[in-house]
Amino acid sequence: RYVLCEVVSEDQRCRQCIEDRTLGLAVRDAIARVHGDYGLACCSISFTVKYLNAYTGTVLLRCRKDSYRLLCSALPFVRYLESRGHRYPCFLNTLHVGGTIRTCQKFLIQYNRTQLLRLLQNCTNEEERQYIQKSLLSCSLTEEQSQSGDEEEDDGTE
Repeated sequence: RYVLCEVVSEDQRCRQCIEDRTLGLAVRDAIARVHGDYGLACCSISFTVKYLNAYTGTVLLRCRKDSYRLLCSALPFVRYLESRGHRYPCFLNTLHVGGTIRTCQKFLIQYNRTQLLRLLQNCTNEEERQYIQKSLLSCSLTEEQSQSGDEEEDDGTE
């Protein structure tokens, strides 16, 4: 199973210091505190942090199908993330549990749309609204340029 979470923290430095290793250790520590050695052993078999976006605080965790309930029940007990000797208070908000990464991506797109609509509805004046709309329209995805060696190999001349 894939568990889509969001790191919520009032301290902006928390998101800047998030690393997948740090987050994985915090989650494993919470599982050990809540469910003991048995729960930690069940969840650790295939537990990984598959995706982490430090800017948005979006995290995708993977675990075995039979142990995802243990993982989900331990996530509220993550109270801080440690990085470079500092503790940043935060919590993990579980957004979605899915069977594939694709279903989690679809949910995240829909979730972000509703969040943006809420943001636009909470604007206090027209200037804020236009600023947000302009920022959204200026966002674009660009394809990464493939390395020059990759395309040369595919042209059939070996």
